[in-house]
Order: sequence, then structure tokens, then C-alpha cells
Amino acid sequence: MNLTDPTRTVLITGAAGGIGRASVQTFSGKGWQVIGVDRSPYGEGFPSDGLFIQSDISVGENMELIFNQAMAYTGELSALVNNAAIQVAKPLLETSVDEWDVVMASNLRSVFLGTKLAHPFLKASGAGAIVNVSSVHAVATSADISAYAASKGGMLAFTRAIAIEFAPDNIRVNAILPGAVDTPMLRAGLSRGHVTGSDITQRLDNLARKTVSGKIGKPEEIAQAIYFLADSEQSSFMTGQALIVDGGATARLSTE
Repeated sequence: MNLTDPTRTVLITGAAGGIGRASVQTFSGKGWQVIGVDRSPYGEGFPSDGLFIQSDISVGENMELIFNQAMAYTGELSALVNNAAIQVAKPLLETSVDEWDVVMASNLRSVFLGTKLAHPFLKASGAGAIVNVSSVHAVATSADISAYAASKGGMLAFTRAIAIEFAPDNIRVNAILPGAVDTPMLRAGLSRGHVTGSDITQRLDNLARKTVSGKIGKPEEIAQAIYFLADSEQSSFMTGQALIVDGGATARLSTE
């Protein structure tokens, strides 16, 4: 396989969200064919040579339908980006079993199913890659977000295990752990009370001050890191790893 072939194809879940949308544009701009999946419509701007599938990946039966449709469209797959996620922000004692289950179905079970279904197509590419979009909540978290943190921690362990299993097939598996990135999910989660401020702008500013870099990440910055892990030229010697991209937030002791 020619790794510089511009017809390489990536499937990105959660493609209509902040990081997903930036990833779609990044891969497309690098000459990749993009298949995007999201339960919400993408709207204008999806690459004309790509395919957008509107589907809810938390429903197990949908995953096989998604891959059947995707592979009928392209027949090949160089990378899978498991990016879709939801967040339930409330105390554990107020979290219902249904809420817990839907977070796990969306954030973790979908990764398990997508990985299984993508495997033969990634193997056939000769140099496949899986990028699991975890979170800093997998390694350092806070109150009232336990279901989300557990799902992202599970994704991190899954990444290591599958990297070992898939190595003989020349498929690399890595995870990226974004910190505070200005996405609709982040803005919605600012109501948890972990950041002070009378309005969204103040809360974002106060959150930025908590990072070493003093800023909130941009979706495009995470998309570039995702691309690095997916590209089998740039990160060919990386597998089973967790790449933290958080403006230095987890570098600082909470007691300092």
C-alpha cells in the first residue's frame, strides 16, 4: 500500500460535534476520503467526495448497518476514529441505571462494536489505525461526572488491550485524551458548578486559567493530534498509547 495515497479513507463517529467536525475537515484537507457518522445532521460543509451517515451508534444494531453502508460506498478503510460520546453530569447517587447504561452504550460499547466491524477492512489496508477519543477524565476527574469518567477510563484500557491483539495485523491502536476544548459538550457541562462565573464567557475564562497554558483548546488542535495518530507515516511506531492534549492541565498538582 502507498501510504501517501490520497484515497485513504477514514470513518469518524460523532462527526457533527465540535472535535468530530474539525476532524472531518482536517482529514479531508489532507486528501482523505471521509465517512462521517452522527445521530445529529451534519448540515452544510461535509466533503463532497465523502459520505455522511445519520445514525445513533448507542443502538447496537445500527453499527452493523453503518459499516455495511460505509463499506458498500468505499470498500476500504485506513483509519477509524471513535469520537462519538455523550455526557451525563450529575452526582452518582442521582444517576439512574438507564442514564449509566446509555453513557456506556454511546461511549464504550459503540467503540467495541465499531472496532470489531472495522477490523477486516483495516487489516486489508496493510497499515490500519484506530484512534479512540478518550478524555483527561480517564486519568484525573472531578465530581458529578462518574459515568462519563468510567466510560473514558474503560476506553483507555480497551485501547491497550486491542493494540496488543491487533498488532499482528499491522493495525495500530492509540487513544487521545483531550482536556478542556471549546465544544458544545464542554459548554453544556459548565453548569456542573466546578467553574465559577455569572455567564458562559466568564466560566470559559475561569476554566482557561486552571490550565498551565492559560487557554481553552480548540477543536482543530485536537483534530490535528487525531490525524497524527491516524497517519501511519507520522506515528508508525506508536501503538497502545495515550496522548494527553490538555494545555498542561494534568501536569499541575491539584494541591499547588
